[in-house]
Amino acid sequence: MTPPPAISRFLSGAEQADGLSPDTLTRYRAESLRTIVQRAYRRSPFYRAKMDEADVTPGDIQQPSDVAKLPFLTKTELRGQPFRLLACDRRDIALIQVSTGTTGGEEIYMAYTWNDYLLYDLAPRYSRLFPVGPGDICLNALPYEMSTAGLAFHKTFMDGYQATVVPAGKGGAYSTPQKTVKTMRDLRPSIVVTSPSWAIVLAEEAARSSFDLTGLRLRKMWLTGEGCSPTLRRRIEGMWGTTANFFYGSLECGVLGIECDHHDGYHVPEAHVMMEIVDPETGRPLEPGETGEIVVTALLRYDSPLLRFRTGDLGCMIPAPCPCGVTMPRFHMRGRAFDQIRLRGKAISPVHLEEILLRMPEVGDWFQFVLPASDEGRITVRCELARGVERSAALAEALSTRMRAATSLPFDFELVDALPRAGVKVARLVRE
Repeated sequence: MTPPPAISRFLSGAEQADGLSPDTLTRYRAESLRTIVQRAYRRSPFYRAKMDEADVTPGDIQQPSDVAKLPFLTKTELRGQPFRLLACDRRDIALIQVSTGTTGGEEIYMAYTWNDYLLYDLAPRYSRLFPVGPGDICLNALPYEMSTAGLAFHKTFMDGYQATVVPAGKGGAYSTPQKTVKTMRDLRPSIVVTSPSWAIVLAEEAARSSFDLTGLRLRKMWLTGEGCSPTLRRRIEGMWGTTANFFYGSLECGVLGIECDHHDGYHVPEAHVMMEIVDPETGRPLEPGETGEIVVTALLRYDSPLLRFRTGDLGCMIPAPCPCGVTMPRFHMRGRAFDQIRLRGKAISPVHLEEILLRMPEVGDWFQFVLPASDEGRITVRCELARGVERSAALAEALSTRMRAATSLPFDFELVDALPRAGVKVARLVRE
């Protein structure tokens, strides 16, 4: 396998992508983008038709800023079309992964050749944002079945950073909380990657087993796959006794954001992707600080190009440099456009509601927001209480009053003994 010139020239040595100068990154990104667009136009009937319709040719794309000339790619165009993005022969495909289907509609499939999946994706490394290496034992408690999450971290830890991987999985036939906690007790991992809800499930099982997770003295924990408010993150850090950083990615795009220890936004992994923020209605590029839809172009996908993909996620770029010293730009996540709660003329993110809710010490770690069928209805918060807190009508009313004061929206509280523990993605938002 021969790497593309952009990778050979800029990323084939010991250089770390998060240590490259902005000028070097710009030259790499421009060359990689030109190569991918040219290949997409020559070898993909789908992309050729899109570019012809938009009156764009590969020669129009010379610099990273020129990406805005390309037409958008939407989830609708990908649903039920497993081979639509290919710029290669089908017999070259090495792996096909499937969406989790959490946003409804037909499945989205992503097909990868051996080159795209293995060689190119392992070339850029981010040792400052992702400090993993030989000697680390990495407990990978993410799903491996069909989705990209578990397998992507597996190969990154093992092949990209030469660390040891424990493929614990998440909620599968062999991935019970009991077995995972026993494995941690025996192997003493130094790194854990999992989802926020599964981190709590494992912490609860560890408590039942009289196993102190803080005794692991983890070097790092990454949380991914679900929305997570700062307060819920702090609760998880207390359970595990370590710093927990957020990691943002998707089936379609791969890695999209890596949080540093300052916990003030995600750094864009610029060797992997180009990111734009656009107005969801008009598609107009927005300025730093303005909230809009996240649009992604992959810089390491030559055989299955991903050009200007509309993620459906909301975010805004942060103009100020990060104190950590990494010069890759940062952005704040604002949640999924699909998940935004709209009631009585107001729009609010579920993660923002979670933050308000969990600042109340009486509320436990498991909860649901039950949305009314009518715009004139009330949001019901169904939740467990913190250990030692007694249920009462007075407490429910007090919590409702606090939520109403913080949001100007009407709430009711349903205090329950226990909510179901999630084996897959946790359902924080329930629509009547």
